[in-house]
Amino acid sequence: MRIIFIRHSQTIGNMEKRYIGVTDEELYVIPERKYPECEIIVSSPLKRCIQTANIIYPAKRVDIFNDLREIDFGDFEGKNYKELENNSDYQQWINSNGTISFPNGEDYRTFKDRCCKVFEIITEKYKKSDSIAFVVHGGTIMSILERFATPKMNFYDYQIKNNSGYITNYDGKNILIREKI
Repeated sequence: MRIIFIRHSQTIGNMEKRYIGVTDEELYVIPERKYPECEIIVSSPLKRCIQTANIIYPAKRVDIFNDLREIDFGDFEGKNYKELENNSDYQQWINSNGTISFPNGEDYRTFKDRCCKVFEIITEKYKKSDSIAFVVHGGTIMSILERFATPKMNFYDYQIKNNSGYITNYDGKNILIREKI
């Protein structure tokens, strides 16, 4: 099965380098590149993903899956590194290489497990399809690829910019990245 992972287009929060997880921002930049065609389109329930999916695939139905949403950044939500530079919790998170949970936010392991579980549910639901496009968040893509992509890499190795993504093949167990988009 071919799986296309696409990170949503930019919001104002993205442009200002803010931690935008559960904040439901509208798009600020409209995607203009060409994306591969696919049979099934799935998306996070947040506006930025749904809007991106509808622009990229205007003639297709977009199936929404709540568990594809981005992580809740808790006390860091809506802030950027400059606003957080003197925050001791933020410094502790930076020193952990981004591996500890956000204060009053979602636990990292819970987030990653949620994303991977819904990925398995979606691929099983559409197993007779040739291709699925996931129009989602950077953290969602990174979580799924960290768990399923081969060869194995770390979570942050899969970081991508807005409007970018990966074209992959999935055999039911492993994801093979064919190319970046």
